[in-house]
Amino acid sequence: MIITVGGIKGGGGKTTAATNLAVMRRAAGFDVLLIDADEQRSSSEFVSQREALGHDAIPCVQLVGAAVRTQVKQLAPRYADIVIDTGGRDTASQRAALTVSDLMLVPFQPGNFDLWTLEQVERLIDEVRSVNDALDAVCFISRGYTTGADNEQAAEMLRKSEVLRFVNAPVLGRKAFNTASGEGLAVIETRPRDAKAVMEIQRLYDAVFGPDDGMEAGGQRRNGGISAA
Repeated sequence: MIITVGGIKGGGGKTTAATNLAVMRRAAGFDVLLIDADEQRSSSEFVSQREALGHDAIPCVQLVGAAVRTQVKQLAPRYADIVIDTGGRDTASQRAALTVSDLMLVPFQPGNFDLWTLEQVERLIDEVRSVNDALDAVCFISRGYTTGADNEQAAEMLRKSEVLRFVNAPVLGRKAFNTASGEGLAVIETRPRDAKAVMEIQRLYDAVFGPDDGMEAGGQRRNGGISAA
């Protein structure tokens, strides 16, 4: 599966989602490639920190512009999954990634600034589907609040989209995610574990890959895909 974690607003938790999913996918026994298509190079820095501290290496390459499309097409046969981290803008890199992706995963932070971009994201997806009509697109709450009604209010708005499908897998703005990333780790790898943070990222992983996902004999995928809520 080729997954682009994208959107058109920065600071929404795209790199957190991309790096955690890539590490979890590798831990599950799959050959995974992380592609950093963001000019800020946050995923690449995460991988560098991970390697510097002696943790299990995650294959990662930096690509920009049209090279994202051409290189992903060449690299895809070598990996079970490719996770692409794109920047928080409508860039050529993101559009190139989406033309070869099976799934666009879009985090939305509660609050007007993020939610006001929903229509723009929908237009982007519609435009890309003229080239890649198989592109699936889902959204989830990212960096949500631990109290209050903001998360549910945002979820209610996202559920109304006819272009993206909402998955009920909120990833809240917990310190554990920042602490883990600073150490080059996914939140599931930290000790002591933050049980709530682990549960949240596991729910997102299950929504993307399926809780019982695996490979049949001959390399055929089983039980993958998005479960809506």
